[in-house]
Amino acid sequence: MSKRDYYEVLGVARNASEEELKRAYRRAAQKFHPDRNPGDKSAEAAFKEAKEAYEVLSDGGRRRMYDQHGHAAFEHGMGGGHGGGPGFGDVNDIFGDIFGDIFGGGRQRGPRRGADLRYLLELDLEEAVFGVDKRIEVPTLVACEPCHGSGSEDGRTETCRSCGGRGQVRIQRGIFAVQQACPTCGGRGQTVARPCKSCHGNGRVQQEKVLQVKIPAGVDNGDRIRLTGEGEAGPPGTPAGDLYVEVAVREHAVFQRDGNDLYCEVPLRFSQAALGADIVVPTLEGEALIKVPAETQTGKLFRLRGKGVKSVRAHAPGDLLCRVVVETPVNLTAKQRELLKEFESTFAGEHGARHSPRSSSFLDSVKAFWDRMTS
Repeated sequence: MSKRDYYEVLGVARNASEEELKRAYRRAAQKFHPDRNPGDKSAEAAFKEAKEAYEVLSDGGRRRMYDQHGHAAFEHGMGGGHGGGPGFGDVNDIFGDIFGDIFGGGRQRGPRRGADLRYLLELDLEEAVFGVDKRIEVPTLVACEPCHGSGSEDGRTETCRSCGGRGQVRIQRGIFAVQQACPTCGGRGQTVARPCKSCHGNGRVQQEKVLQVKIPAGVDNGDRIRLTGEGEAGPPGTPAGDLYVEVAVREHAVFQRDGNDLYCEVPLRFSQAALGADIVVPTLEGEALIKVPAETQTGKLFRLRGKGVKSVRAHAPGDLLCRVVVETPVNLTAKQRELLKEFESTFAGEHGARHSPRSSSFLDSVKAFWDRMTS
């Protein structure tokens, strides 16, 4: 049976770029890989066909020969062997990207650095707004002090016998060969002759690391502070990871924060709301005065510009918005009750509606609703 055109196999144009070829092969590999199609001979054949096409077209020299002579370019040894040519490495790269999870993470070229860590730091609103220095304790792996992180009691190392000092081993997985970090030396290519007694050759020990963290003014929920090199210590010869301190701001008794703005509720006696009053409200910098006009309704917002929060990303602070809430009086004396009854009697009659426009509007809407329901 004659072979299909390699460009047709991958579904690309003849002038396709290297990146387009790689994407096309990745799609084919994901679709036809034998591990995803167990027992399907046609899928296995399609996978091999796509792999062969990509090996040729991803190699500049072999692609030019194929463009000139077609499949005949590789018959009778004309194109040379292709077991370890330049294109083969690219296929392995894509193979590792797609199927690394199948074979335990794909290829590892060497020892990795230490893991990054996350620490959740709870702050009061005042601490987040003005900044603070915080002492934190982080449980982590740190470099072993007796061996200075080398894992060796006497500082000497020897060539790893498993990988011959290369740091990588080649594992055959069916029709594929996968390279990964040597499990014996962790990809370093060296092992210790006399392991350190404190860390047993690991170079790292578990410890509570104490750090002083400077929290800048204006941080908010979810903000992260990166401390480079303060994460988990890496294997011998590799750098430590980073520590990410994530901010969580506790609820405040007075203020609620929304970005750079602050909100607070201010209780108001109904006499103050009706007659108007000067009231004192709290701010982050002290007290401020708000002039409440007569006939103010509950829920009205008063904005104090510049009295909010200046975040770490902003040039100017936000605003403070005070929402007044008209409070119903409680624990009334007999005289207060009598005065309220006398006051309420003044709303009787046809002119009472003009003193309570919202009530009148509400009652009119209710009446219209019932008329529609009963008509």
